[in-house]
Amino acid sequence: MTDQSDTAHSPTLDDKPPVGEADVAAGLAEVRAQIRRAAEDNERDPGGVHLVAVSKTVPAEGILPALAAGQRLFGENYVQESKAKWPALKTRFPDVELHLVGPLQSNKAREAVELFDVIHSLDRLSLAAALAKEIERIGRAPKLLIQVNTGDEAQKAGVAPGQVDVLLSECRETHGLAIHGLMCIPPAEDPPSPHFALLARIAERHGLSMLSMGMSADFPAAIQMGATHVRVGTAIFGRRAKRG
Repeated sequence: MTDQSDTAHSPTLDDKPPVGEADVAAGLAEVRAQIRRAAEDNERDPGGVHLVAVSKTVPAEGILPALAAGQRLFGENYVQESKAKWPALKTRFPDVELHLVGPLQSNKAREAVELFDVIHSLDRLSLAAALAKEIERIGRAPKLLIQVNTGDEAQKAGVAPGQVDVLLSECRETHGLAIHGLMCIPPAEDPPSPHFALLARIAERHGLSMLSMGMSADFPAAIQMGATHVRVGTAIFGRRAKRG
């Protein structure tokens, strides 16, 4: 399974993160400006496009400049890494909304439900069952998005577009889960817009309001196609080191 990061469309570099404090603030400001321009260019309200700053592999001190600049939505790929750094940060910044944007193993469902406010990577019935069990047990219900493998890539997580209807029905009717939207990561070699358009059509058909699509390399195109949440890391925090 591939690493679902916001560097999916970019080369993997070995530079040590994070970039300097001023660079994080400047990167965040530039991304916000680009989101605003893309929304206005497509006659959308910029307030309807939410920036999820992807802070995977960035240590807590590297995240502080973004927090200081008012950023409150953050995305992480790994449950264990998030457990190590976010509880203390959320104590200091209780209005943070934490998103899990990477793949989730069913045996991590309990920890994910405890820690995350939004889970973007629901993609199979076994995970739906695990999440439903933990939501009932803990009494806490993160918003859930179904991840769609719009390119039918064998190595990538996500449900096939043709199976979304079945998974969505099972989540709702069998497990009593509220599904809020869809997420996708287009194939690196494909133009992203057709994949974003496909995801938007599926969401519209099912009355789903959240569309998590677009990363550092392609978020303006995602906004054009209706994204409500864009997941941007590299353009804010710089290249990340490979995860060991």
